[in-house]
Amino acid sequence: MNGQMALMAVIVFVATYGIIVSEKIHRTKIALVGALVLLLIKIMPQEEAIAKVDFNTLGLLIGMMIIVAIAMRTGMFQYMAVKLAKRVRGNPVRIMSVFFAFTAVTSAFLDNVTTVLLVTPIIFSITGILKINPVPFLISEIMASNIGGTATLIGDPPNIMIGGATGLTFNDFVINLTPVIIIIGFVTNWLFLWLYRKELVVDPAAQQGIMQLDEESYLTDKALLRKVLIVLALTIGGFVAHGPLGFESATIAMGGAAILLLISGIEPEEIFRDVEWNTIFFFIGLFILVGGLEVTGVIRMIAEWGLAITHSDVLLMNVLILWLSAIASAFIDNIPFVATMIPLIKAVNQISGIDVSAMWWALSLGACLGGNGTIIGASANVVVSSMAASRGYPMTFVSYLKIAFPLMLVSIVISNIYIYFVYLR
Repeated sequence: MNGQMALMAVIVFVATYGIIVSEKIHRTKIALVGALVLLLIKIMPQEEAIAKVDFNTLGLLIGMMIIVAIAMRTGMFQYMAVKLAKRVRGNPVRIMSVFFAFTAVTSAFLDNVTTVLLVTPIIFSITGILKINPVPFLISEIMASNIGGTATLIGDPPNIMIGGATGLTFNDFVINLTPVIIIIGFVTNWLFLWLYRKELVVDPAAQQGIMQLDEESYLTDKALLRKVLIVLALTIGGFVAHGPLGFESATIAMGGAAILLLISGIEPEEIFRDVEWNTIFFFIGLFILVGGLEVTGVIRMIAEWGLAITHSDVLLMNVLILWLSAIASAFIDNIPFVATMIPLIKAVNQISGIDVSAMWWALSLGACLGGNGTIIGASANVVVSSMAASRGYPMTFVSYLKIAFPLMLVSIVISNIYIYFVYLR
């Protein structure tokens, strides 16, 4: 691909993201228009553009949105909200910490998007009862999902890709990444509590009102609830065992959705109205835009430049991989970036014989944690922000950036220190 095409792809990408940041036009509209422009200027043919769309991600999203939409009709989320709120006696500080820990642990074993699809309705229920702003809790949830997902092989797509390319096992990821992720989780949660300390105050009457609620009264359809729990358990079990089963996560999610639609007795039209189609089409445009950078060689060029300027210094190479992955993943999809970095890191080992084992952990930490930096940095971010907007709590690009980007940088600094003292000292 010639330099002119690469330049045009960059211009379209930057212009599209600039308009998304400005929020002058709905992000789904501009993402689709940006993708259309790439096709019109022949950056890639339609067939290749469609091939860049990750239908596994879209299938997972749609399937889980359908399951959650049906589950919400049972009252189970309200039940869980009241139960949890009563357990911590309605204390918003404790609620934020409990949800941060729950989301992080769950995301280590389930897809981040699945986790936030399940947790977000509960947050809305709790904050609604307490009559406080849900946005701080939602931002905390987003970051917890990406932090927790970094801890294991199956927690985030970059880790799955790295494991598949290197032969690193589930235990390798747990041993090498979980210790630093626990530290990052504690620090991030503490910083959240400090940043929002003035907002985490509720009327004592609201707290007392929660203690007087009967959580059982929120279960509106126990027969449907039993069906939902069975299908949800089978779906989550499928995610955990998707490797041995030989099925992609989208197949498992869509299968669970199809079965639940069949046995629930609810008409599909009713449920499909609750699917976040704005999010689905935003992802389609986004995949094509990033695909334009990929096919024109822009992502590879950036990665190769980054490796070249280190002059084979192992410390500098690890630092650069960590920080380049983090900053890049905050603004572009980390999957094509990681796909480009994997063969480059392998080439370093083949050419120079340098031990690159620490570089895999640097790549994982940078790519997974970097997604916390912006509202479009990871799938979970986009899903939660879309759900928040649909409920009247828009999370703007800039408002999210002010809180999350500095916290993301803190997590990368901790990762940098960890990699240095554990692998490079």
